[in-house]
Amino acid sequence: MGHELEPDMIQHWRERLAEEEKSRATIQKYTHDLKVFYEYVEDGEVDKERVIGYKQYLEHRYEASSVNSMLVALNRFLKEMGWYECVVKLLKIQKKSFRDSGRDLSRKEYQKLLMAAKEGKKVRLYYLMQALCATGIRVSELPFITAEAVWRGSARVTLKGKVRTVLLPTRLQKILKEYMKICGIQKGSLFLTKSGRTVNRSDIWREMKALCEKAGVDRQKVFPHNLRHLFACTFYKKEKNLATLADVLGHSSVDTTRIYTMVSGEEQARLLSKLGLVL
Repeated sequence: MGHELEPDMIQHWRERLAEEEKSRATIQKYTHDLKVFYEYVEDGEVDKERVIGYKQYLEHRYEASSVNSMLVALNRFLKEMGWYECVVKLLKIQKKSFRDSGRDLSRKEYQKLLMAAKEGKKVRLYYLMQALCATGIRVSELPFITAEAVWRGSARVTLKGKVRTVLLPTRLQKILKEYMKICGIQKGSLFLTKSGRTVNRSDIWREMKALCEKAGVDRQKVFPHNLRHLFACTFYKKEKNLATLADVLGHSSVDTTRIYTMVSGEEQARLLSKLGLVL
């Protein structure tokens, strides 16, 4: 027996996610993924066969990790509606022991982006990128970098029912005080738009992409999360302590942190060559 998916259900589900205090990014992604499914079924009729067909449709268009991400959103909705018989299994993905370095942002490329922002008088972006990269915080945690936090030397981050303290390095404190002086900021969040709202992921993504040509950095490597990735890789190379890095990044599991510390395929190939097991 099939079910009828109607447009107002998508809005109701969005409201439900908001009630559960999901982040704005999560709500937007889950809503987008459900809309993709709605466009696929066209007539709104939903049953197990059509969901399986949708899964196959995604497999031909997206990477396996993206397919699973979209199916997680759809399965969550199906369970919310009580349509349990329509839920599908995720794709099985064998874990890699190395990462693809093609999208990694190097320290040198990061510095080129900073110089491009400074020369282009992108003052907010210049200091914002350093705040992200020097602490490893998520973009969603940026509002907690306040004037008070800068003077205190630490930010108290409260998100999704979790509270953690992010330490601000002395050098970062110094340059953020410079930024506060330039912008006349005395209290509250440092990185706001002209209208007074906190800059979001899209704002930062767009501004960082605009630096690529001048900085001579591949656009594929330039996005906000790569600053967090650069921080994690740099920290691990220096400290070699996965548990400490997990705490600094705010991960509840070191399995998540391990993704950041994988060597590249090229590095692993070099290590294998050094084993001397081929005559």
